[in-house]
Amino acid sequence: MQKIGVLALQGGYDPHLRMLSGLKVEAYPVKTLAEIDAVQGLILPGGESTTIGKLLVLQGLFSPLIERIKAGLPVFGTCAGLILLSKNALGSSQPLLEVLDVDVQRNAYGRQIESFETQVELLWGTQAQSSAIFIRAPQIVRLGDSVKVLARHEGRPVAIQQGKILAASYHPELTENTALHQLFLSLV
Repeated sequence: MQKIGVLALQGGYDPHLRMLSGLKVEAYPVKTLAEIDAVQGLILPGGESTTIGKLLVLQGLFSPLIERIKAGLPVFGTCAGLILLSKNALGSSQPLLEVLDVDVQRNAYGRQIESFETQVELLWGTQAQSSAIFIRAPQIVRLGDSVKVLARHEGRPVAIQQGKILAASYHPELTENTALHQLFLSLV
């Protein structure tokens, strides 16, 4: 049985745990390297990317996590998780894992008060669109050659995949649609 970890240093890890539980997946909040080593896949949730990055460094998880992802650990980042995985967050000097060949602009969809729910165009699977919730969401402003676009909003990529790395600008865990989580589980 798949064991999935959801990084629980800061941010919205509970909705991911609930969604995975609904999919009958064994899922755990993880905070230590031993806990990360015990799972077959890892979700980096939304939250405050600068804070999560600093906590990864303080907890001694930053470099080991990069090594594990490069060694093939499937990972799924939503919102702040996307920022952490990216090569570059424009205008920011925060710690980044730099394992996903994209550049992002933090908070590009507006401040907290400007959060919104909309439909995004899906470019994979059997559904044409899905509900998506954007909360201080990053915008993907550059895609590397090996990055596949999975969903778009107003023509811009909002869900992407590079090998065993999956990422979304929005919060699929706050909707009823389990498609991205199921895709992630297929990578594990």
